[in-house]
Amino acid sequence: MYGALWRVLPGPWWLRLLLLLVLLAAVLFVLVEWVFPLVNELVPAPDVTVEEQ
Repeated sequence: MYGALWRVLPGPWWLRLLLLLVLLAAVLFVLVEWVFPLVNELVPAPDVTVEEQ
């Protein structure tokens, strides 16, 4: 999969690397801003209690 992505990107290796880094940053931004908060609302938080003895 990564090889296919590398071959599809245009330009020399340094431009491909820069494009991959920008794409990775965009994917991480989308995950943190929209996907993770949405999933957080759907998954209930566990009730954790700590008892003193």
